[in-house]
Amino acid sequence: MKDFAISENKAVQAQLDRLGALSLPSGRLGLDTVRELCERVGNPQNRLPPVFHVAGTNGKGSTCSYLRYILEAEGLTVHSATKPHLVRYNERIRIAGKLIEDELLAALLKEVLDAGEGLEPSFFEVTTVATFLAYARTPADACVIETGLGGRLDATNVMPTAAVCGIATLGFDHEAFLLAPEDGVPTDPLARIAFEKASIAKPGVPLVTMAYPQIAADSVAETAARIGAPLVMRGRDWDAEIAGSILYRDAHGELPLPLPALPGTHQAENAALAVAMIRHQRAVQVTLGAVGKGIVDARWPARLQRLGHGPLTDLAGGRTVWLDGGHNPDAGRAIARHLESQPPVHLIMGMLANKDPSAILKPLADRALSISVVPAPGHDAHKPADFAPFTSLPVGSFATVPEALAALPPEGDVLIVGSLYLAGEVLRLNEEIPD
Repeated sequence: MKDFAISENKAVQAQLDRLGALSLPSGRLGLDTVRELCERVGNPQNRLPPVFHVAGTNGKGSTCSYLRYILEAEGLTVHSATKPHLVRYNERIRIAGKLIEDELLAALLKEVLDAGEGLEPSFFEVTTVATFLAYARTPADACVIETGLGGRLDATNVMPTAAVCGIATLGFDHEAFLLAPEDGVPTDPLARIAFEKASIAKPGVPLVTMAYPQIAADSVAETAARIGAPLVMRGRDWDAEIAGSILYRDAHGELPLPLPALPGTHQAENAALAVAMIRHQRAVQVTLGAVGKGIVDARWPARLQRLGHGPLTDLAGGRTVWLDGGHNPDAGRAIARHLESQPPVHLIMGMLANKDPSAILKPLADRALSISVVPAPGHDAHKPADFAPFTSLPVGSFATVPEALAALPPEGDVLIVGSLYLAGEVLRLNEEIPD
């Protein structure tokens, strides 16, 4: 499986074709290749503006969005690197608040791909080094950088330092990569995942985290201590009460903050983590007003997104259509918590074949009116029969999302869920292209 990318720009597409031809680093562990690739292009990872580095199973992308919007609300210039892209590859590299232009993107990818001849770097390694080059060459006040898989062996982890590192929620996803047998690492699955994520810690750099089950918390603490990173953990060093607002508190005092516009209690939790990261770094100064404005202004597509008017939602006959790329148990539970206060929904699902259908179906069992299964574009996906053991409802099969929408009974809202690749296709069809 690869993160397929297409572009209407011929120069960009030529480089994306080269990128798509790269193999996944199956069986190759370590950062040696990405370090060598960085070396060949002048080690841009050593010349970045102050970095806010974020890992986690769920919520890391949302946390990055809050960080960017808060820093920009202060009037700061911010680079932001998130993944995966939903519609356009350009979404992965935001320079000074704007998606990278096609001309620059084509040139950077060519530079890195040419430099990588003979190295056999991966899609993710080339993307990361191109991102570093863009950010090292363009002045800014801060960089917000999201990890991909894990943390310890993620290509972004070649950065030698940061202003602050953060870890969002911890749970089970990408187990084939993160739980691969290896000597000298924790054997308990959750402790191992915590170890992998916490290994983005850097000597002397605050590591700000959520609260976790004890075995995960111990693993995070041990990893931070070994690396020499001051640990700032929720429930011990900071906390947040979330009701009609966010009441954030730490050793510096309390901050009364608004709830995000993004739906779901989990988004308030992600916003609180972003606030804790801002409060425990010294690279930039941020006022209370900017924190509140950034939380309210933040947007993050395909995370409990209510789709607007467009060609796809026109097929829904005026009903509400929600979109979420969630595909693991924590995401399923977060979506279910939000839907507790919403009318039941018709589920349109497309999940990659290496994901567990029950992760989404079980938490949503009481909120589902019907289930329609569609492909996940460009990837091996579960068949309708794979969903049947986890529901008492009939499971329909459709070739496309428009076909599934058109076949629904007239009553009931809709949730399209199960894959960020499916989410990207839905946004494209509804002409809501992330910018």
